[in-house]
Amino acid sequence: MVAMDSDLHTPRITHPTARIVTGRIVRLLEGYPREVRVGQPVLVAVLVAAGVVRMLMALLQQLSAADSGRGRRTFKELRNGPEFLVTPVRLRDSAGRLCEVELHGHLPQSALHPADHVQLTLRRQRDSELPPKIERIVNLTTGQSLTPRTATLWSHLGPPLLLQASLGLLLLAAVAAGASLL
Repeated sequence: MVAMDSDLHTPRITHPTARIVTGRIVRLLEGYPREVRVGQPVLVAVLVAAGVVRMLMALLQQLSAADSGRGRRTFKELRNGPEFLVTPVRLRDSAGRLCEVELHGHLPQSALHPADHVQLTLRRQRDSELPPKIERIVNLTTGQSLTPRTATLWSHLGPPLLLQASLGLLLLAAVAAGASLL
């Protein structure tokens, strides 16, 4: 009969609380997508302001019905924010504790490897159940300084829509200023 070893224990994984953590990468876990939240009031304000410019352009250019809807995303599509890659990272800090943090966005494939000595700058997430996210990585093994980048609300909406919204706000402000002078 085989005896069970009751002394075996799995190491407890903690979420670091310090802003800067130094340690060694233990493992990069499989990444998964997470969606950026898009606030409805912000989206409505941008779409209304952009709509003013679209109406003005339609009046000036008298666009045909076939051309008017080309390339526009629906409110529902804009409401669903962009997805970004979340990669859980396990590291052993300088005190020997096994910690988990999250890497949001993409890095070059050769940027991090298990056993790399790193210094991480972390930020807490809104959901306290989630591990802190990495803002900046200094790979002390290779000497690289890395900053992961993710999609934002503004990159999701895109330059054309934001330009139209800016012009719409300027037009509304001009109309309001002209109306107040009368």
